[in-house]
Amino acid sequence: MKFRDASAPLSVAAHETTTRHVGALYPLLHDTGHGTPGVVIGLDLLGGCFSYDPFELYAAGILSSPNVVVFGQIGRGKSSFVKTYLHRQLAFGRSTFVVDPKGEYGSLARSIGCEPLSLRPGGSLRLNPLDLVGSSGDDIDAQRLQLLESLLGSSLTRDLVPRERTVLEFALASVTQRIQVPTLPHLIEALFSPEEKSAKQVNSTRHELAEDGRDIALELRRLVHGDLKGMFDAETSSSIDLNGRVIVLDLSALYGSEALGLLMVCATSWLHGVIQRQALRHRRVILVVDEAWAILKDVAVARWLQSSWKLARAWGISNMAVLHRVSDLQAVGGEGSEQRSLAEGILLDSETRVIYAQPAGEIDSAAELLSLTKPEVELLGRLQRGTALWKVGNHSSLVHHIVGPGEYSLIDTDEAMRSL
Repeated sequence: MKFRDASAPLSVAAHETTTRHVGALYPLLHDTGHGTPGVVIGLDLLGGCFSYDPFELYAAGILSSPNVVVFGQIGRGKSSFVKTYLHRQLAFGRSTFVVDPKGEYGSLARSIGCEPLSLRPGGSLRLNPLDLVGSSGDDIDAQRLQLLESLLGSSLTRDLVPRERTVLEFALASVTQRIQVPTLPHLIEALFSPEEKSAKQVNSTRHELAEDGRDIALELRRLVHGDLKGMFDAETSSSIDLNGRVIVLDLSALYGSEALGLLMVCATSWLHGVIQRQALRHRRVILVVDEAWAILKDVAVARWLQSSWKLARAWGISNMAVLHRVSDLQAVGGEGSEQRSLAEGILLDSETRVIYAQPAGEIDSAAELLSLTKPEVELLGRLQRGTALWKVGNHSSLVHHIVGPGEYSLIDTDEAMRSL
């Protein structure tokens, strides 16, 4: 590449240099990229194509965490990116699992001949949240207990007290000794009717243990006989293909309900069991939690989600949380609250941040939480639809997402508006 000093006489020879060195003309402005293979996302607006794969980046030592957080206002292209990214990863043998609170990922599942799993009260589909198909031994008991504590803590809006935790542990142990894969009805029965040997271990009586566990038993009963019955009250439906490449859990029947957090933790618990099973077969898995604010607002459920984020490397999965605004991480709880601490912990455990345009009032909080440079902050409010700032480890790129001709059916969310 040749450059000439415009102020010099025309007789002066042009200076020759390479594109490798021309970046010195604008030092510290453009990142050179990570240089690893991956699915093509679109165009790097400062030159070339932009590709991304968290598993390749982790293997190359560029990332220490495969988790991703995506921020974007409605209508800025956030959902289009997530759907096409998942679709493209299928071509590389990845498996995709989506927790879909609004029912927007059905087209992705149908694109490869799968039907989304629609959970609704009184419906025909059942998922057993205690059926952790990828775990075994003491590990599965600990995971079931952690799930139940999160579920009950969310429903009761408080932590379990020691006597409740003890009774729950006794009930779960009693059931698993008799039944290989317990269900919530089995557990509720054990809580209402504790064993004599359990009572003796804590110098109590069966009647006292039953009273100690009565509140949590009644709360779990809601999932079996109450307003949420018909989703988690039996064994997992045999019609579900546990080896499917795409599993979409459609939770739209309860979108906007206070019960959405409970629904999401039960659904993701079952889903993580399936993911562990696939991980044992050395499949690379991408788990998307859309509308993640619905989980993060609840401290008990947020604790459980954070533990899943921390287990990503052990399980061989890449978690992806999708939110609207950066302030969603702060809105989950007051300053200094555990909810906010957990939400920010999930952000810290996600070394890839994809940020679409943010409202003017969000810019300052985005700069602080995401450690943005001054040029990045100036760009954030002016990003056009489909363009995002990518922070991949220590690398930054400005990327315009490109939708392929065969992908428009996956991302069309404007059909209702056009019909008007």
